[in-house]
Order: sequence, then structure tokens, then C-alpha cells
Amino acid sequence: MKIGELGRATGTSVETIRFYEAEGLLSAPARNAANYRVYELAHLERLSFIKRSRDLGFTLDQVRELLRLADDPGNSCAGVDVITARHVAEIDRKLADLMALRGELVRRLDSCQGPTIADCRIIEALSPKSAAE
Repeated sequence: MKIGELGRATGTSVETIRFYEAEGLLSAPARNAANYRVYELAHLERLSFIKRSRDLGFTLDQVRELLRLADDPGNSCAGVDVITARHVAEIDRKLADLMALRGELVRRLDSCQGPTIADCRIIEALSPKSAAE
């Protein structure tokens, strides 16, 4: 298949596919007589893996390592477990940050009872003057 077909099949832009090739995550395909890239099923499967991993929030380095591990099916999955555990810990940290942010915004919203912007506690909290304090 051509690069556009591969992109449509995986929901990935042509630019992103080229980026993954440049990063070494996706091997360069053979070219046909007209010098078009010709992607095989293996490219589709690998790109699908990359896309799914990225959709789940894994970094490029983590995806690179997961691919390296996946390329040798006889390996122990301990390495995959370590990468995943670290990623889960990062997700947990982000969730805690988001919950704290939510709590702060709800408190500001609850305290905002003024009828005008001049009395708005949310605008006050977002202003540069408030951030400097």
C-alpha cells in the first residue's frame, strides 16, 4: 500500500509516518518502479502498535523500547512490566495534579459571587498580579 493508504488505515498522518521512519520506529519501505513507498502488512501492524501506544500516552522513547522488546517474542516480559509500571505511576501523578487543579477551580467558582468582572474571584486568581503573590 502507499503511504496515504497506510495513514488512512491507521488514522495517522503522512507527516507522522515519515517522522516515525526518521526516528527509526518504522522501517523504511521498499519503493516501486515509480519510486513510491510500498508498505507491507508488517508496516501496518507496527504502525498500529505505535499509534495505540502513543494514544495511551507512552513517550517515543517508551514506544521505542516496547518495540525493541516486542521484536524478540522469546524475551521475558519483565521489561514491558517495568515500562508500564512507570507509565502508570506518571498517570497517577497527573491524575493527582488534575484533581488538585479541579479542586482549586471549584473553590474559586464557589467563591465567585460578584455580579461583575471586578468582583470575579476566578479572574482575580488568573491575573498576573495574583500569580506574582
